[in-house]
Amino acid sequence: MILIKNGTLVSPDGCRRADLLADEGKIVKIAGRIEAPEGCEVKDAAGMLVFPGFIDAHTHFDLHVAGTVTIDDFASGTKAAVAGGTTTIIDFGTAYPGETLNEGLDNWFRKAEAGCSCDYGFHQTITEWNEAISAEIPDMIGRGASTFKIYMTYDTQIDDATILKVLQRLKECGTTTGCHCENSGLIDTLREEYSSDPEKKRAVSSHYLTRPDSAEAEAIGRYCYLAEVADEPVIDVHLTCAKGLDEIRAARARGQKVYVETCPQYLVMDDSLYEREPFEEASRYVCAPPLRKKSDQDALWKAIRDGEIQTVSTDHCSFTTEQKRLGKEDFRKIPGGMPGVELRGPVMYSEGVAKGRISVEKMCEVLCGNPARLYGMYPQKGTLSVGSDADIVILDPSAHRLVSVETQVSRCDYAPLEGMELSCAIAAVYLRGTLVAEDGRVVCENQGRYVKRGLPEYF
Repeated sequence: MILIKNGTLVSPDGCRRADLLADEGKIVKIAGRIEAPEGCEVKDAAGMLVFPGFIDAHTHFDLHVAGTVTIDDFASGTKAAVAGGTTTIIDFGTAYPGETLNEGLDNWFRKAEAGCSCDYGFHQTITEWNEAISAEIPDMIGRGASTFKIYMTYDTQIDDATILKVLQRLKECGTTTGCHCENSGLIDTLREEYSSDPEKKRAVSSHYLTRPDSAEAEAIGRYCYLAEVADEPVIDVHLTCAKGLDEIRAARARGQKVYVETCPQYLVMDDSLYEREPFEEASRYVCAPPLRKKSDQDALWKAIRDGEIQTVSTDHCSFTTEQKRLGKEDFRKIPGGMPGVELRGPVMYSEGVAKGRISVEKMCEVLCGNPARLYGMYPQKGTLSVGSDADIVILDPSAHRLVSVETQVSRCDYAPLEGMELSCAIAAVYLRGTLVAEDGRVVCENQGRYVKRGLPEYF
């Protein structure tokens, strides 16, 4: 039993000073003043903000890609997550061509056996389509992997005809899919052109120059039109740019439900980082879609504030400096991705709330309430309510921390935001009432459980 006293409880609807009592993994009472029951542990949260546990609905742990494997598996990745206040992650199970959806999901359950220090769930990625796979969609929903992922680029991509069929089937089953939206043909043509020039072939900057915002925006528009025909709500993951946002606005103006996720890297980093020297410095920022302009950052922050972007996840996909060197002679072979799961909450507070870009209530909405609702976990997760899981983050808004690879939990050997001053600290993290992290350190490992998610709540 744990009593959190004197804190400011945060919700999307407002903040209030209140005490919170948790017992047997659940929140059992919230009131202005609660006397501690006999034998109850008491945590004084005076001057601090008390959030529901953060939810990261976009991670890639133990992922085989680009001829290598991400350095963070479920054991290290979930430790990094919970150290930064994320108490639930949703990773992407993948059924590769030739596998059934059930086989793909089984593989991801085995990966999670490495140990999880926060709760976890799975989306299921669809890489091909036939009658047998279509018939497995209810199996995935029944097993709690109730939302899906498709790609419009990479070797996992599916074509427009297949996307339409997938959307039509998911509508029948009452669920939805996220999509990685980039125009594969446009990108492939530019990559071929750039790789024919020896100097451009070795330049990290060729990565972002061959994946322009037009490639993302066109694919978003096409995805939305396919969804319009299917009459299906859809999700655009990791939005990076104002052009893409305009396509989403156009779809919404037609009456469509389009949900949008962005990531902290697109809010605080820009494409000038690809021009850095040496290769090892610039390559750490290679991700897809790539980082954009500062003007795109401004557009995304405003869209979060105005409610046009519903969730902020990380796309955590970490590689070491040595792994990034796989592309030293050919920019196309640089593994794409970077760590982020550990710093999302502190970055959103420091760069968003503390700088007046968004309110603390909006931060709670995009990190907690909205992902819980959209991904079928509400009100078990995403809210400080009686009966909900006692997943609780205590954030100290008076503390200051410097980002450093020396103190991070992720196994990655660099921190993309090295040296950034954070205007807050995650003082304590509770997972179902158990203290699992304190002041950025994991104090109790392997407490995570699988979250069997329900169908999305459309809002």
